[in-house]
Amino acid sequence: MDVTEPLKTYAEQKAGKLTKYYDRIQEIEVIFDNGKDVTRVEMIVNAEHKNLFLAHHDDADAYAGIDGCVDKLERQLSEHKKKYRNRKHPDQLTPRRGGSEG
Repeated sequence: MDVTEPLKTYAEQKAGKLTKYYDRIQEIEVIFDNGKDVTRVEMIVNAEHKNLFLAHHDDADAYAGIDGCVDKLERQLSEHKKKYRNRKHPDQLTPRRGGSEG
């Protein structure tokens, strides 16, 4: 489909805000596919260490599709960042081995 300049600007602005959730993003690709009554928007986020995040959203309005993708990617990126940050400190609720209990 032909992407208008306002749509392109809107997609760039929304995609740019994703770095707030994960700052190691290297590239964001936005794909628009115009069907009969629905526009499919797909966003592919490439981050460091070959991390790939993917979201797609079908909607009659391309702007709503962008918003849907961004919402999904915000969730994915913040979950990934949380896992990455806590990888050296596992959940504190698990009992530790080697204690002198008994």
